[in-house]
Amino acid sequence: MKLGVTLPNGWGVDDPQQSVTVARLVEDRGLDSVWVQDHLFNVGFIRDRLEDRPYWHPLATLTAVAVQTSRITLGSSVLVLPYHNPIDLAKYIATLDHFSNGRTVIGVGVGALEPEFRALGIPMSQRAALTDEALELMKELWTSTEPAFASERWQFSEVKFSPKCYQQPHVPIWVGGNSAGARRRAARLGDAWHPLGGDPAAVAEQFAGVRKMAEQAGRDPGAVGLTFRVTVAAQHQGSSYRPVIGDATTADAIVDLLNRYAEIGVEHVVLGLDIAGMEAITDVVEYVAAEIKPQI
Repeated sequence: MKLGVTLPNGWGVDDPQQSVTVARLVEDRGLDSVWVQDHLFNVGFIRDRLEDRPYWHPLATLTAVAVQTSRITLGSSVLVLPYHNPIDLAKYIATLDHFSNGRTVIGVGVGALEPEFRALGIPMSQRAALTDEALELMKELWTSTEPAFASERWQFSEVKFSPKCYQQPHVPIWVGGNSAGARRRAARLGDAWHPLGGDPAAVAEQFAGVRKMAEQAGRDPGAVGLTFRVTVAAQHQGSSYRPVIGDATTADAIVDLLNRYAEIGVEHVVLGLDIAGMEAITDVVEYVAAEIKPQI
């Protein structure tokens, strides 16, 4: 099972290069991936956390990371698809996939922050339909030599779209979310289901349902993988910070939890660092690399 961490692009760091610094540390210490998050306005709980401090663009952050690393996977956990123009997004993602030589993964979600939808003028009630439409449109652009698409919002034909993704047929798409709608979306349009948290036994049962729905949709059920994200806090112990995942506060407890996910078929775990401050982030990454990763 692979193991990665989120970058602090959404934690109000003054210098965007700090995300690059974390990514290089992750690569140097032998972890597998780094991940960014996505918000456009500082509203709701984001404003409570940041006020007017910066929330750096996720894909711009990954582009900077791409040219200063060589091995680790670069991904989003997750991009809120209804916020974005899917044609522009498809171009950006394909470009990033080339800059990274095929190391890009795109986790996507429908979003849940009502004040942000309102500020963007996007009906929150349409978020699921907009997400499905964006995925279908981007796949068409990435895979068709003569892309064509027709919906209420988008109509095009007799066009060329380039570059295609470096990875073929396109970058892997992880569908985030724990809802029944997210599971249906993963079964129909995703390369993996990417839930946040949850009991391993319950996740295993739900994932079996995802694969059954994929088969019913005419897909190879084995083509839909299972990835996972857990929230990680930092606890100051002695002279440094240590990771905490729920009730798991020791290396042995964290290893046991993560190995339970490995046993149900989770292929990749994203450690969502709910942590502010480079000292704490650095300590947690070092600890995960030295004490957790070797036992997974």
